[in-house]
Amino acid sequence: MSQARRHLRPALFLAAVSARVATTGVAARRGLSAWPAPQEPGMEYQDAVRALNTLQTNAGYLEQVKRQRGDPQAQLEAMKLYLARSGLQVEDLDQLNIIHVTGTKGKGSTCAFTERILRSYGLKTGFFSSPHLVQVRERIRINGQPISPELFTKHFWPLYHRLEETKDSSSYVSMPAYFRFLTLMAFHVFLQEKVDLAVVEVGIGGAYDCTNIIRKPAVCGISSLGIDHTSILGDTVEEIAWQKGGIFKRGVPAFTVLQPDGPLAVLRDRAQQISCPLYLCPPLEALEEGGPPLTLGLEGEHQRSNAALALQLARCWLQQKDYRVPRSRPSPLPGSSGIGELKVSRPSLLRQMPLAPVFQPTTHMRHGLRDTEWLGRTQVLRRGPLTWYLDGAHTASSMQACVRWFRQALHRRQRPSRGSEVLVLLFNSTGDRDPAALLKLLQPCQFDYAVFCPNLTEVSTVGNADQQNFMVTLDQVLLRCLAHQQHWSRLDEEQAGPEPGEPTSSLLAPHPPEPRSTSSLVFSCISHALLWISQGRDPVFHPPSPPQGLFAHPVAGSGAGVLREAAAIHVLVTGSLHLVGGVLKLLEPALSQ
Repeated sequence: MSQARRHLRPALFLAAVSARVATTGVAARRGLSAWPAPQEPGMEYQDAVRALNTLQTNAGYLEQVKRQRGDPQAQLEAMKLYLARSGLQVEDLDQLNIIHVTGTKGKGSTCAFTERILRSYGLKTGFFSSPHLVQVRERIRINGQPISPELFTKHFWPLYHRLEETKDSSSYVSMPAYFRFLTLMAFHVFLQEKVDLAVVEVGIGGAYDCTNIIRKPAVCGISSLGIDHTSILGDTVEEIAWQKGGIFKRGVPAFTVLQPDGPLAVLRDRAQQISCPLYLCPPLEALEEGGPPLTLGLEGEHQRSNAALALQLARCWLQQKDYRVPRSRPSPLPGSSGIGELKVSRPSLLRQMPLAPVFQPTTHMRHGLRDTEWLGRTQVLRRGPLTWYLDGAHTASSMQACVRWFRQALHRRQRPSRGSEVLVLLFNSTGDRDPAALLKLLQPCQFDYAVFCPNLTEVSTVGNADQQNFMVTLDQVLLRCLAHQQHWSRLDEEQAGPEPGEPTSSLLAPHPPEPRSTSSLVFSCISHALLWISQGRDPVFHPPSPPQGLFAHPVAGSGAGVLREAAAIHVLVTGSLHLVGGVLKLLEPALSQ
């Protein structure tokens, strides 16, 4: 089939659907459902999630994306077709006043900061993000809260049936994949719930992402860039920067944070090609100058970069909507703030693109930053002798930031007056990421035990539709965990020093610890891993009795005694947001209600 014919059929179908939708007049223009919503007696939230899970063709979708790397327009045309079949036109999205954010590290945190700042002004906010941690409805939020199971069900079935009714056996007119469906659903929810604005986080990349169907965002943002999803986005940071810059739109202001010279130049060139005004965010120190320090609701030094970007996005949006915004003030003198340091250390940087305004954050902005919550990112849960440190870092740069945060948190901890402290790593990694590189970054933490398990809360996910993943088998994920354990053992051997007599925390040593061996274990699910780590000492986590023989391994048996006797246990959970989500589901049961 020729290329022209491949594009002809979807184009004709899009025209036919567009004509049908046009007959609904005002309803379509307002973003309301163009067709009557079928009643679904007896259809509960879990039924909707199970139906949604039948669209889990993400692996196949990513393969398609890889094949179409040179033709992002084809992907956007496919998304337009789905949008039209759902009862909306691209023009309908203009009224959502969207803030569109991408990046490799910190895009979700930036969105969370931005949404909370604008909500502090009394605005009704929508927020679309991915992935979810515990329940899929977390991906679509109104005023910072996941939509209720009832609201999810209300919006899910009309959209699902509308798309089912307009599909055929052709691959061109099919059901959208999981993430595309949720993107469509988010647009419908935000329009029908009449939000004042929507903060939309890009899924993967930018140019190829299905959220890039947005043609007129109010403002765009790009957080820190690094290496991730190389099979889709490219092998270098410069290639990835080009992909991320795909969300730029003509005449729409965009902001980015401090990046290496290479990707920054790519972003600048990408913006100039389409006449997109791109600004470099000044460091947060510059905005704090002359006022009290800003308090952030999210821990970690790296969150300051995300907060600086969020302030610029929020101020720009407010200014467009004629809100009173803090005036820009002259840049501080060299040496007086982060800007001065930039002028000295990277003089060419400020010649590449203009600096975003330096201003004094308002009270609303300060409160928004302070009150931001974003589960699973630099999150700490203190439970009796156990302290859980949760961070979904899954790239090299985010893992470096995670390790800095974790070690700083340990440095600030209150030490027990007697008894030992034990450090435990709970890790998993998925996709095309390099687990050996991530694990190597974790070596300096000097863990006593390294535990590996798949992103499954239980061995069986029956009755737990939100956590189901049809893309992999149990054998596949367990083999990957065993590979992680082997990587860790090899790294351990390279670092090997004298064997310790008793696995108490090296942090208690009066001198810098010598390299030593870490015991490691693999469990078949998160629940079993937490059972072993907590040893019944977490006051909230009370699972059923473990299967017979679960702790029969010599390391599991000896380690159980150490964990039961320890005065304090510090557990870092990282490597995958899905792993963090499974841990949160078990440690915070209220999130599943």
